[in-house]
Amino acid sequence: MSPATQTLIAANEASEHRPLIITLFALFVLATLGITIWAGRQTKDAADFYAGGRQFSAFQNGLAVSGDYMSAASFLGIAGAIAIFGYDGFLYSIGFLVAWLVALLLVAEPLRNSGRYTMGDVLAYRMRQRPVRTAAGTSTIVVSIFYLLAQMAGAGVLVSLLLGITSDAGKILIVALVGLLMIVYVSIGGMKGTTWVQMVKAVLLIGGTLLITFLVLLKFNFNISDLLGTAAENSGKGAAFLEPGLQYGATGTSKLDFISLGIALVLGTAGLPHILIRFYTVPNAKAARKSVNWAIGIIGAFYLMTIALGFGAAALISQDEIIASNPSGNTAAPLLALHLGGVDSAWGAILLATISAVAFATILAVVAGLTLASSSSFAHDIYANVIRRGKASGAEEVRAARWATVFIGIVSIGLGALARDLNVAGLVALAFAVAASANLPTILYSLFWKRFTTQGALWSIYGGLIVAVGLVLFSPVVSGDPKAMFPDVDFAWFPLKNPGIISIPFGFLMGWLGTVLSKEEPDVKKYAELEVRSLTGTGAH
Repeated sequence: MSPATQTLIAANEASEHRPLIITLFALFVLATLGITIWAGRQTKDAADFYAGGRQFSAFQNGLAVSGDYMSAASFLGIAGAIAIFGYDGFLYSIGFLVAWLVALLLVAEPLRNSGRYTMGDVLAYRMRQRPVRTAAGTSTIVVSIFYLLAQMAGAGVLVSLLLGITSDAGKILIVALVGLLMIVYVSIGGMKGTTWVQMVKAVLLIGGTLLITFLVLLKFNFNISDLLGTAAENSGKGAAFLEPGLQYGATGTSKLDFISLGIALVLGTAGLPHILIRFYTVPNAKAARKSVNWAIGIIGAFYLMTIALGFGAAALISQDEIIASNPSGNTAAPLLALHLGGVDSAWGAILLATISAVAFATILAVVAGLTLASSSSFAHDIYANVIRRGKASGAEEVRAARWATVFIGIVSIGLGALARDLNVAGLVALAFAVAASANLPTILYSLFWKRFTTQGALWSIYGGLIVAVGLVLFSPVVSGDPKAMFPDVDFAWFPLKNPGIISIPFGFLMGWLGTVLSKEEPDVKKYAELEVRSLTGTGAH
């Protein structure tokens, strides 16, 4: 049977059970909208909108952080990358997990103690408010939009598979509908609504992944060696499928690309705005630290199960069928669910619908968190403290955040439509690279370097941001590649698909250089206050 025929059968099975699929989607959307409306009624002031009133426990926040972090890239992109590239695809799982140690050891507790709502609060404590808040807000919005691209692309692929939509116009409409839901969630529910949606989504995702993992292992009598051996044989690549180098290793350039990807994944989490703002939703620094511990446990279990998702798809589905369904492998997990239940059975369609609804829940929860981070940064950093010079009321800030949500939603819909055929794990890795280049150097210098100045912060943020985004624009991700955003043109002169190896050291270098060349005297007294506050929590909000 040809891969095209197999994919057609999958689509037909989905179409026969379309009422069930639509019902599951509708139930989730209605349930989460209900949560959002309920939370919106509890949102009375800016602290509620930005930080959920700081009322969430360490476990609740850990669950929500997990929900925020385990995105479409984790569920769809990593499964697809493993199914196509084997060992090299699993490197995404390792990178995403190890990154949490950096966040835990260096950032979580000091950031919770030092800030109020956003990264800009930490920087503005000992530097000139207006320029650093403008820079922090700009960086937050850019990183969030890069991350949103991946979620939008995942949504388009997923719903297209389920509803049998093949036209580009149909896929773009799906991306637009996801963007509309995202705007509603954030503007009505704020942080409280978003947090509860993320908690529900985390439980659903772990449950769905456990089910698929159990069914895959059952298929191979819980013998992981048999699973890996069958995956290698079915991939058509033999033992090379289980060894490094299938994706990153053929050339010197691809090896460099792997190093660049690894650096971006490991350092990026500690600079991701939608993760950083989660530390402000707990009552104190101890709870922030505990919530990261909970998140590591939950996320670690999930990424371990991606072995079953990816290698299970490689073992049970032909490579040609996976690629025929989506060139980047983003539909490998839903197709695996269909094959486990039986391609020509009602159980297969039910499992496909269930797993796809879970994946859709994943996308909605993450896009809500990202949009909240960027709209909060605009309203709190740029509108309230730069445009209004600290004279805006809490109600005005929240109103500005809601308008920013609409604008960011529209931009994300437009860019997400262009990125609909790219691998979502690769897209998220770009967001990690931008976050690690612009945000992480500035945060670490601000927290741990006494001499760091406003000029250093500005050079670090804008330098890292401009170089990272610039290299992406002139990379094979955007043009000059069959899977690029614009495959028919070629203006790519930067050979790597991830800019991290250049842009991250450049961000650190610019922060140091800007400080050394600055004529501004660092405020040593303010740094001493920040140091005490970040380490002890004295005076923290």
